[in-house]
Amino acid sequence: MLTDYLLLFASAFIAATILPFYSEAFLYVLLQDARSPLLPVLVATAGNVLGACVNWWLGVGILRFRHKRWFYFNDEQIAKAQRWFQRYGVWTLLLSWLPVVGDPLTLIAGVLRVRFPVFVLLVLLGKSSRYIFIAWLAQ
Repeated sequence: MLTDYLLLFASAFIAATILPFYSEAFLYVLLQDARSPLLPVLVATAGNVLGACVNWWLGVGILRFRHKRWFYFNDEQIAKAQRWFQRYGVWTLLLSWLPVVGDPLTLIAGVLRVRFPVFVLLVLLGKSSRYIFIAWLAQ
């Protein structure tokens, strides 16, 4: 049982980083045997939010490497992402749960130095909503 929750936490953590991974299916399966959805949802949310915090932290320091040959993004891509984020504001972090765009949003939030408490609150709301919805589907 503990192993299942550790795997759920790890899958949710990895899924929140810029690595391609998904935790929803594992949560769904775990919910089938759970007495209550509360613990699985809390574990998945905690892992996912902590993974997003890693992205924020990486974003804080990532631009110092932008002129290295191995750096993945060019200046135009960075500027475009920053303009988009600044246009729509920190509220876009409520969409951090979305596949493909959510993880870069958390990275850009770090680049733009969004205040960490605001970041955590908005990401927590967005990501927990997704897992609550999955728990509702599993019932």
